[in-house]
Amino acid sequence: MTQHVSDLMTSAPVTVEPQTSVATVARMMRDEDIGAVLVTEGERLRGLVSDRDLVVRTVAEGGDPNRTTVADACSDDLVTVGPDDDVRRAVDLMREHSVRRMPVVDEEQHPVGIVSLGDLAIERDPESALGDISSTKPNK
Repeated sequence: MTQHVSDLMTSAPVTVEPQTSVATVARMMRDEDIGAVLVTEGERLRGLVSDRDLVVRTVAEGGDPNRTTVADACSDDLVTVGPDDDVRRAVDLMREHSVRRMPVVDEEQHPVGIVSLGDLAIERDPESALGDISSTKPNK
């Protein structure tokens, strides 16, 4: 039986506008317990920013997180999948492009979710170290 990306993705992803400060996005990530946020202009997907992006592209470069916008920290060369795509396609794209998270977009390219390496590991190999770690709730 074919499994679709929609079966595994996190739906209703957190989104921010490009002018949102890195500090604001970092607080959102902390409060929502997430590692990535989609950057949108209106309903158009512009990029994805991960917690690592905030550190590498802002903090490590000496940027002021309160003045630096997420537009300066996000990845905008995105690889996406559709909700009806086969999970195997998502795995292949992640491997080919060395990404850990991918936006899921509908036919009009509007973001509808995010699928992560952890989501795939939980489903495909829950007994693996990554599957086990990804399914465990973090200690706060």
